[in-house]
Amino acid sequence: MQSITLRELRDTRKVKAWLKAGVHIEVRERKEVIGDLVPRTSPSASALKKPVQMPDFAARRRAIFGDRVLTPVADLLADRENSRY
Repeated sequence: MQSITLRELRDTRKVKAWLKAGVHIEVRERKEVIGDLVPRTSPSASALKKPVQMPDFAARRRAIFGDRVLTPVADLLADRENSRY
């Protein structure tokens, strides 16, 4: 557990780093503890979150368009520039 004075509390970078690391901080005025800063979650709890699984975009495209070959947009724009209306 770390302790910090009210004057040192101005250094928000240090306090934020401690809280992100999961450190409980005592706030002191002279030698008396006047409060506590407690991190919301422990670092081990955030490490246990499962990674987000991305959807299978290729399967979704096949479900919508089937086996059709789609022309890239760049090719369509190039054809439009070369042709006259």
